Amino acid sequence: MPQLAAYFDQIPSSHRALILAGGIAAFWLWESAAPLVRVRYDKWSHALVNFFFTATTIVVNFALAFVLVGTADLVAREQIGLLFLLPPLPLAAQALIGLLVLDLVGAWLPHFVQHRTPLLWRLHLVHHSDTSVDTTSANRHHPGESVVRLVFTALAVAVSGAPIWMVFLYQSVSVVLSQFNHANIALPAGLDRMLSWVIVSPDMHKVHHHYVLPHTDSNYGNVFSVWDRLFRTFSHLPRTQIVYGVDTHMDPREHSTIGALLTMPFRRYRRPGQ
Repeated sequence: MPQLAAYFDQIPSSHRALILAGGIAAFWLWESAAPLVRVRYDKWSHALVNFFFTATTIVVNFALAFVLVGTADLVAREQIGLLFLLPPLPLAAQALIGLLVLDLVGAWLPHFVQHRTPLLWRLHLVHHSDTSVDTTSANRHHPGESVVRLVFTALAVAVSGAPIWMVFLYQSVSVVLSQFNHANIALPAGLDRMLSWVIVSPDMHKVHHHYVLPHTDSNYGNVFSVWDRLFRTFSHLPRTQIVYGVDTHMDPREHSTIGALLTMPFRRYRRPGQ
């Protein structure tokens, strides 16, 4: 564990980029060889749009990385956060607690808030409007949403007291798990169900991408599935019944080009139930 902490404390940017690219490549090959849904779209055109938003996410995260580093430095200097309130624990136990809090405050909470706040939901629409969810959909986020998520991540660092190595470890796990549970793959149903008691599995997350309520407003988890079960936001839908997208933006002209997606948050529409 100390070696892992030391590695992520000094992880080069190139290694973080390699984790992201390697995950996409691995799951792309998997879903191409054994897809859940037989591809009925231009996979490369779809991917290029999503890669654009992956690139903007990377740019935002690197441009604002000083916020996370500064927050982690402040936390360590002032001994702020949950980890400083606990009695001395083995490093592995500290890591588990830190990752759980980072996941709750830095991922589950902003995801829940985005679905409940009209302004933030408009930004999050870019992610949900994808009607052909695959591993490239994982980082399809409007640049504005990337900023919102980074702010919540900084809040999670302050609440948890996590050192920067733990933050980078969580982000690496998060990006690979997100690529995994968005991938167009089908695990054996029993295996997927068992995994969903610990982590967000493909079947569990794809329910969240069903095009209508109430399923759209469920299964907010990012890495750990415990939060949706604890806060009663967990739902199940057979994989054969899932239709991707969001019912207010099912027209391909609204969600299949970079220009349409960048301007999507600023166009008029009304969400059902609001």
